[in-house]
Formats: sequence, structure tokens, C-alpha cells
Amino acid sequence: MRKFVNARAEHLKPSGIRKFFDIVSEMKDAISLGVGEPDFITPWNIRDAAIRSVRRGYTQYTGNRGLPALREAVARYVKERFGVEYSPEHIIITVGASEGIDLVMRAVCEAGDEILVPDPGYVSYMPCVQLSGGTPVPVPCRQENGFILTPDALEKAITPRTKALVLPYPNNPTGGIMTKEQLEAIVPVIVRHDLLVISDEIYAELTYGGRHVSVASLPGMKERTVLINGFSKAFAMTGWRIGFVCAPEELDAAMLKIHQYTLLCAPSASQHAALEGLKDGFTDNFAVVESMRDEYDRRRRFMVDFFNGCGLTCFEPRGAFYVYPSVEKTGLCGEAFAEGLLRAEKVAVVPGDAFGSAGKDHVRCSYATSVNNLREAAARIEKYVKTLCR
Repeated sequence: MRKFVNARAEHLKPSGIRKFFDIVSEMKDAISLGVGEPDFITPWNIRDAAIRSVRRGYTQYTGNRGLPALREAVARYVKERFGVEYSPEHIIITVGASEGIDLVMRAVCEAGDEILVPDPGYVSYMPCVQLSGGTPVPVPCRQENGFILTPDALEKAITPRTKALVLPYPNNPTGGIMTKEQLEAIVPVIVRHDLLVISDEIYAELTYGGRHVSVASLPGMKERTVLINGFSKAFAMTGWRIGFVCAPEELDAAMLKIHQYTLLCAPSASQHAALEGLKDGFTDNFAVVESMRDEYDRRRRFMVDFFNGCGLTCFEPRGAFYVYPSVEKTGLCGEAFAEGLLRAEKVAVVPGDAFGSAGKDHVRCSYATSVNNLREAAARIEKYVKTLCR
């Protein structure tokens, strides 16, 4: 049967995240710090809205773009929170932000096109580029710079074939963010080389110590930016698979056609739930989101202090819910450290190179789990580190 398999699919690497969790799911008393999803339950009023929609018989397809009321609410939300104004007619409700990433890659990539992807970065970007016929080009982002994309690193990666840049901040796996000033510093490079920006802002509401800044809000950038976001992280709605894409008119039209022929529309119950989350311009639900963010912040500070305290240098994340410590001091690469930790202490973390080669000496740990779990995992990690650093 191998002759029937598409070469692009055959040559994709399996997800570096899933490998360890297939093992940990069958391991008694294991603690997983690898799952990139909130440990909170979706707020009750949002769940209830979905239940009510089903009881009322709203179980049919919606329009391809999604519920008009939801698109209007998304437009209000993006304007209110991030200062970017979009027409509801240029917004597509997607099956998670993940579909948004896939849609834009398919709409943009031609054979030979290069798409710049910050390294480290989310595991799906490069495969989606490859599956769309493009060529992903990693752009190293270094810890000494806060894992941001610098103008110099961006300039060095650009060639005549470069078409677009993925801008994934707050970043998974590092938790790094880009401030307004840092974004402004790369804009001249983007404009000079006439690049499209694919801005994945799924962790926007999980920004600590300040408000997230969207690159699309900067002068002249909305016209060359595709903004991807969703409800999974802020509203603890990962399983609902609901996101959205805002794009310039020409790209929006191309993505809509792909969406029509593939997913058709996002689940109707999930759309009604998302609409409840954004009711009254998001104001009513912000207190719940803020309380979840405050709890993540408490865990964030605990994990950073722990890793630095046990001698594993840990960058302080300012977004998302991950820490990304270096394990170089142990003499092991990230993958060997993760495998040894799982065998010895039954704690699952993700090797840093699952997110790009720049992370080979790191591991990613999610703190989207209870403080009790984090304390127990920390004790086990410290015990393992001591066996390596005698």
C-alpha cells in the first residue's frame, strides 16, 4: 500500500509531543506536564448556552463563515481587546485555531515558496507548510533575547523566495512575548521585503504583566496580516474546537473556498457556546478568564523559581502556560532528559527539539495542572536532577 501514500505525508515526522503521552497514559502514578490545555472546566454559562442550543434544535449546519452573531461578536472583541477593526464579512469561524493555520498555509503556499517559522515554535507550523507545498525555514530565536524574533535574525533568513512569516506570540513552547516596541522593530524588515504575516495569537489573553499587542494593530500591518485566534486557551474550551481567522479581503476569499470544501462550518453547538463567551463584548466573562490567568501566574512563578533553584536555568515566560528550562547542565539533551525522567520518576515533559532544533537542550513543561501536581512533579524532577549532577 505504500505506493498510494502521498510523499509529503510519508516524510512528515510524527508529533514529538504525542510520543511521551502514549506511554504515560498507560503508566500508573505518572504525572504529565506535557498537555497544552487548561486544566479548568469551561465556565458553566458557556456550557449551558451550548446545551440550550441543542434543546432548541439548533443542530444543523451554519453558514460557511459561521453564525452572523458570532462573527459580529468576534469583530467587537478584536476591536475592544486589541484595537484592530475587521468587518464580520471578513471573519471565518474555524474548527479551532489549528484549522486557521492550515487554511492560511493552503491559501498562500505555492511550490518553492518559503515560509519563515520562529524556532522554537508550535509543532504544527512546519508540517502545515510542507503539506501545502511550501518550504518552512526556521528562524533561530535565542534565550538571551527573550526568545523573540529580532530584526537581524529575520533579515538573515529572508531570500527571494520568502513569502510569509509566522508570528506566534505569546509563544508555545517558550512563553516568550513580543512587546509593541519589539514588534515595531521588525515591521520595517517585513515591509521592505513585502512579506505576509501569519499571526497566531491563541495565547493573547494569557499574557502576564500587561496587555497583549497584536501586530495587526500597528500602522500599515493589518493589510498584510492574517490574525488567528480562538477560544481554547482563554475560555478553557480546547475540546469544543472553535477558533477564528481575520484576514485581508483577497486571502479571506481564498480561505473561505478551502473551508467550504473541507470543514464546511464549525460545529453549531460550539459556535453558540463561543457566542456566550463573547456576549456584551466579552466584559461579563472577563472576570472568569482573569481568575484563570491569575492562577496560571501563581503556578508560573512557582515553576520558574523551582527550576532556577535546582540549577536548571529557566527563562521567565510572560505568556501562555509553559516553562522552558535548559537541561544542558545535566549533560543530557532534552530528549534524553525527558526519556530518563519518565523512566526514573514517572514525570512526562516534552523534549525541546519537538518545537525545532534550537530547543535541543531544553524541555517544555506545562503548568496547566494543579499546584499539588506541580509540587509533586517538582520533587521528582529535583530527585532526578540530583542523580545527574553529583
